[in-house]
Amino acid sequence: MYQHGVKQTLKAGSIVFSLSALFLLIAPDLFLELLGLAVSEQLTWSMRMIAITLIALAGNMWQNSKLNNNAAGLRFIGRVMFICAFSLGLLTIFITASLTPFAIGYAVIGFGFAISYLLNLLKK
Repeated sequence: MYQHGVKQTLKAGSIVFSLSALFLLIAPDLFLELLGLAVSEQLTWSMRMIAITLIALAGNMWQNSKLNNNAAGLRFIGRVMFICAFSLGLLTIFITASLTPFAIGYAVIGFGFAISYLLNLLKK
């Protein structure tokens, strides 16, 4: 495993999730519209709840990027994040609405992070 690469991917992902969280807190209805989903009070509330979860995840990702002398822990985190990033990409592609350019871009970002985690996990 290339530890520096996993750590850098965690940092970059932390920044992306932080920006997504801000977007979801400030303009959840716009986010839903860009995904091609119908805006409702329930979905707006859900987007804001997801934003809070993303803030927690982003903080944990940033902190885990600082792990030293714990290759096994970093490998575990890299594997979990690979699965999550890949799953986020898949779920976005199979959204229950028409696929929009924003949704495609969001999926590409998820798959991009999955590839980065995978390559860094496999690299010696």
